[in-house]
Amino acid sequence: MTIGIVGGTGDIGEGMAMRLSPLFDVIVGSREKEKAQVTCESGIETLKKRGQSCSLTGVSNQTAIDDADIVILAIPFRHLTGTLETLEGFEGKIVISPVNPMEKRDFFTSIPPPEGSAALLIKKLLPPSARICTAFNTIAANRWKSLDEELSYSVPVCGDDDEAKQQVMGIVNRISKLHAFDAGPLGASCLVESLTPLLLNIARYNKMKDVGIQFK
Repeated sequence: MTIGIVGGTGDIGEGMAMRLSPLFDVIVGSREKEKAQVTCESGIETLKKRGQSCSLTGVSNQTAIDDADIVILAIPFRHLTGTLETLEGFEGKIVISPVNPMEKRDFFTSIPPPEGSAALLIKKLLPPSARICTAFNTIAANRWKSLDEELSYSVPVCGDDDEAKQQVMGIVNRISKLHAFDAGPLGASCLVESLTPLLLNIARYNKMKDVGIQFK
């Protein structure tokens, strides 16, 4: 299975790539191919020092889509529409959204688009055959990159395509100690996306760092 990460040189994308590449073939995409290649070279060296082999390739965002079976959109919400309008080739592919529409004001707050959630906006922007799932929304970028730490979190997964959802949940359950939970249809993504500003507020006001969730 090949996983392409659009925006794979950002904090979340880079950490995801290092966690996923020992398990899957990972293609890191960027607006600048050279930047993606440098990120992959650094990731390969980091994992090599840890005694881990991996499959990491740096390419353009478009190539990451073209060559992947599953695409992760590691894009800040403010750049989501502009980025997706420049890309194509999503037909029939599983597309994972960890995107959270939010702002930092006096406190962190959710700012869903008119569609109701980032996931539903993505559904509007992509071809009807794209199989969109929400996942990984509540895992902090620092946690992805802290390779010495186990990721002992619950991961809600939303989607309307049951087969796609099961595949995404299978990927989640292979990463560290993550545990995927079916969180319902894509329409429920707004509930998942709003958890991240809540977690950031909890971390801020309780002097905690990189707060996550667990369902027990």
